Amino acid sequence: MRLWGGRFRKKPDELAHAFTSSLSFDRRLAEHDITGSIAHARMLGRCKIITAEEARELEAGLERLRAGLASGEIALDPASEDVHTEIERLLGENIGALAGKLHTARSRNDQVALDLRLFLRDEIDALRTKLAMLQETIVTAAEANLDTVLPGYTHLQRAQPVVLAQHLMAYCTMFQRDRERLADGRSRLNICPLGAAALAGTSFPIDPAFVADQLGFDGVFSNSMDAVSDRDFVLEFLAAAAITMVHISQLGTELVLWSSAEFGFVRLDDAWCTGSSIMPQKRNPDVAELARGKAGRVFGDLVALLTITKGLTLSYSRDLQEDKEALFDAVDTLGGALEVLREMIATAAFDAQRMEEALQRGFPTATEVADYLVRKGLPFREAHGVVGQVITYCEKQGTSFEDLSVEEWRSFSRDFDQDITNYISPRGAAEAKASPGGTAPARIKEQIAAARALLRE
Repeated sequence: MRLWGGRFRKKPDELAHAFTSSLSFDRRLAEHDITGSIAHARMLGRCKIITAEEARELEAGLERLRAGLASGEIALDPASEDVHTEIERLLGENIGALAGKLHTARSRNDQVALDLRLFLRDEIDALRTKLAMLQETIVTAAEANLDTVLPGYTHLQRAQPVVLAQHLMAYCTMFQRDRERLADGRSRLNICPLGAAALAGTSFPIDPAFVADQLGFDGVFSNSMDAVSDRDFVLEFLAAAAITMVHISQLGTELVLWSSAEFGFVRLDDAWCTGSSIMPQKRNPDVAELARGKAGRVFGDLVALLTITKGLTLSYSRDLQEDKEALFDAVDTLGGALEVLREMIATAAFDAQRMEEALQRGFPTATEVADYLVRKGLPFREAHGVVGQVITYCEKQGTSFEDLSVEEWRSFSRDFDQDITNYISPRGAAEAKASPGGTAPARIKEQIAAARALLRE
């Protein structure tokens, strides 16, 4: 069945049909297509474009179709052009010629725009829930590691001591921004395009506001040409998804790095590792690696749709059919990555001893020693130079700050005194960072409380 063809003398070539058919992927819009069609049928009856009885028959037929598709009693014909055509064909088999009235005062152009918005609205809600669940898992892990100290890194070099809970909460903060970005995009997509028809609107006395209210939209389109051609809401979602995948990739990278023998900061559960076909000893963090690697897919989805839309004239072009595979792939990829990361974090075993051992190398309390001199009255830039000299001396001697006597300290500056030993403890250095948002346990508890409050909202 085709929704067009009266002016054509030949059927589409089979190759052309196969090339243009979208049912293989837009079939997942069937539920939303039916939901939108029910609202449209109600509006047609309410506006007396069709009779009230016809509207009721259309709605009943669509509900039977929904139930049949859900149960598997009804199957979509893969030979159909798209899901919209197939839904109308199946409705016709159920209620007869009346099905042909359903398309009054609408086009596939505004119909597909509606279906996409309904679909993406639901998927954003589901993804925000998955993000919140991941955040909950991270917060729980942070609460369990308020006493675990490890090196913080810049340039992948040991920098300063931090508390593991602080490191974990950094990701919770990132994912909070991701949740907010998705919510922000959802507010803009929640505009109903039905009633724009093909591009110019319709001469029928329709009520788009009624349809919008029936479907839970915040408002209706203001320009019919924009309504059918707009894919900003998909692009905005893909951009938000790509940024979220950046954060997922970063977390995946740290899990890969930390689970290596060289670091040994975490042991991933066997359920989230794989083995080698040739090396029996291997425990490969393949799931974390793929969570990182799949970021490239979502980046590609965004670039693909940007490329598709950049040269289109108003209003609708068939190029826009290509928006769906990119959107569906990004939704599925992001959702899957969020689920596996949550389970990996929930079952990960962090090695506090190994983390503390890593603090014995690299002079991670050097900044604290410089700050000590600043408190004694030395300008920070001079203090920085003095501590650099101490580090050079220790490296030559093969010693650490802890090995130095007070006399050795004082050979670099008379401002050093016996109390310097209070400033070279990695744990003490971390606990001293009590500035807002810092790594002191009291500040981390504030971060955790704030995160839990946001998650309750």
